[in-house]
Amino acid sequence: MAGYAAIVIGSGFGGAVAACRLAEAGEKVLVLERGKRWRTEDFPRGPGDDWLFDVDEPEKQHGWIDLRLFRRMAVAQGAGVGGGSLIYANIFVPAERFAFDAGWPAEVTFDAMAPHYRRAGDMLAVEEVPANQLPPRAKLVREAAATIGDGARLRALPLAVRFDSAWHYGLDDPHGEQHAKFDTNRFGRRQGTCIHCGCCDLGCPVAARNSLDLNYLAMAEDKGAEIRPLSLVRAIEPVIGGGYRVTILRLDTGVTMTETAEKVIVAAGSLGSTELLLRCRDEHRTLPLLSPRLGHGWCANGDFLTPALYPGRDVSPTRGPTITTAIDYLDGSDRGHRYFVEDGGFPDVLGNALQAALGRNFTGRRVLDGWRVMLSGLLRGRDPASFIMPWFGQGVDQPGGVMRLKRGLFGGGLELDLDYDVAGSEGVVQAMVDRHEQLSRATGGIAAVPPTWSLFRYLVTPHPLGGCNMGTSRDDGVVDHRGEVFGYPGLFVMDGAVVPRALGLNPSRTIAALAERCMQLMLA
Repeated sequence: MAGYAAIVIGSGFGGAVAACRLAEAGEKVLVLERGKRWRTEDFPRGPGDDWLFDVDEPEKQHGWIDLRLFRRMAVAQGAGVGGGSLIYANIFVPAERFAFDAGWPAEVTFDAMAPHYRRAGDMLAVEEVPANQLPPRAKLVREAAATIGDGARLRALPLAVRFDSAWHYGLDDPHGEQHAKFDTNRFGRRQGTCIHCGCCDLGCPVAARNSLDLNYLAMAEDKGAEIRPLSLVRAIEPVIGGGYRVTILRLDTGVTMTETAEKVIVAAGSLGSTELLLRCRDEHRTLPLLSPRLGHGWCANGDFLTPALYPGRDVSPTRGPTITTAIDYLDGSDRGHRYFVEDGGFPDVLGNALQAALGRNFTGRRVLDGWRVMLSGLLRGRDPASFIMPWFGQGVDQPGGVMRLKRGLFGGGLELDLDYDVAGSEGVVQAMVDRHEQLSRATGGIAAVPPTWSLFRYLVTPHPLGGCNMGTSRDDGVVDHRGEVFGYPGLFVMDGAVVPRALGLNPSRTIAALAERCMQLMLA
């Protein structure tokens, strides 16, 4: 007899939805998450903090972010209870209609997805940045769009962030935590409101971001689900008589153990889910019937960032939500290329590190304010990065990447390899770069195209998609339209790995909506 009705592997936008809906239905659920459960006071800030999750030595390093370096691509992923919601830029936007025109099973359409997009948006309580709180870089985007004649393409974006309409940049010490207004959210978790401190990607100090641990996962736990952090799944195998056995390495103790369940939902992200199933098929031989398409159809969702320099202008990329605004070119009017230009921000890492160092003891906390005054005087009141504008965006690139297991260069065990041919995506990426340069020139900026692209055609993405693509049979996909793995009843994949094509914009809401749809069908 299975120990659980369902085991969910991963707690990001797919796994959190699955855990919530299963627990809500009264099923006994275990959520296995490889990363930690992060508390606000533990968020990485200083040089000695837990920044990286090392897939080669996860028992020793299980930090905030998992950064994988492949030959033509680097991929950034979250590691912790809440998955990608811990590090993403809060943008929770539906895909556009064209994104469902091809590549999906016939059952998955734009109209069929609409109620699931609404439900996911309600769970994360999306809002736009209030008009009186637009950071300087959002205003720069507006100016740029108007200057080149594309003002009609400007879009305010839905963010999974709590705002206080009374907050504004003119407050005394506006980014101080004293300006956050705290209350208990509808899931019984304490949250504040946004103070535009710019720390979104490294963890909000006042919990203004509606990360998954504060909604879907909170509801799952309150309904009885067990969430087990620092639990890295090594293998899945069918059990005679039905169900599956899951082998788990406990990263805190080094102990390997197993659990069984009637159903298993794999939701470890595009790389994580694909690698786990590849190991089950090709290394452990526990799931030999997995589709030959496993690992194929991967894409980077066209992510690109172009810094631009604005000498003498205050852009302040370290203040405000990480992304707020977009200029929409997804209609293909630029030589057939579809892409989405956004403003970008980044945390004030040096300032955060100083504050963390000074705040570790009572004496440090007492002198912190004095140091802040001294430093602001030295910098003449300016953020040293205030003149940088990170033009960001995504595009519809080609899903031609292939993941497979390969022997390491110096022997040893099998490693995940990504074979990504940039040639098929070069056109849309370059179109976005050209647009970034045009927008910069139009507003007096100087675009600094990264040499990683201009010289080496090397890319970085936080939005990997595909690898366990939806299809109509095991000949063209790994899972069906319900997320169930071909050849293995009761085994599902519900995360970005099932998305069979690029969306051209931030994919988190699509991943959550797909999981909502799959769970509705599973529990019907």
